[in-house]
Amino acid sequence: MTDRQYATTSPAFAPTSILQKLRDHAPNSAQLVGLATLLISGGILLLLSGLTLTATVLVLIFFAPLIIISSPIWVPVGFLIFVTISGLLSFLGFGVAVMAAVSWIYRYFRGLHPPGSDRFNYARTRLADTAGHVKDYAREYGGYLQSKVKDAAPSA
Repeated sequence: MTDRQYATTSPAFAPTSILQKLRDHAPNSAQLVGLATLLISGGILLLLSGLTLTATVLVLIFFAPLIIISSPIWVPVGFLIFVTISGLLSFLGFGVAVMAAVSWIYRYFRGLHPPGSDRFNYARTRLADTAGHVKDYAREYGGYLQSKVKDAAPSA
């Protein structure tokens, strides 16, 4: 039995030479291709980000005087664009919310049981029960007050 066969069959065998350790832990060709791809794509992305940063700084340097001179125009225009876009987005958002609410109400009254209808029914029942209890209490307490008023002022 050779040393190589013994190393694969016995877990207690520890290779003694450095070359044997390197040979056992050497990456296969798929791992090497993956590493090469990672290094090449990382280098390309690093180069592109450096070029982008350099171009941005150069554009700011060359166009800074023009930006400063025309800033009295750009600030109000930017504010107007911001207000217009935020108003439009708010209007569209509220429109979507209203359409969702109308759709939910339509499905609820059609008896299709939209999500949350059980909680809505529970809350409606609780409100109706509470209103009934308050009405009964007011009826009892109101009668009590009327009798007290008659006791205080019998001619009333």
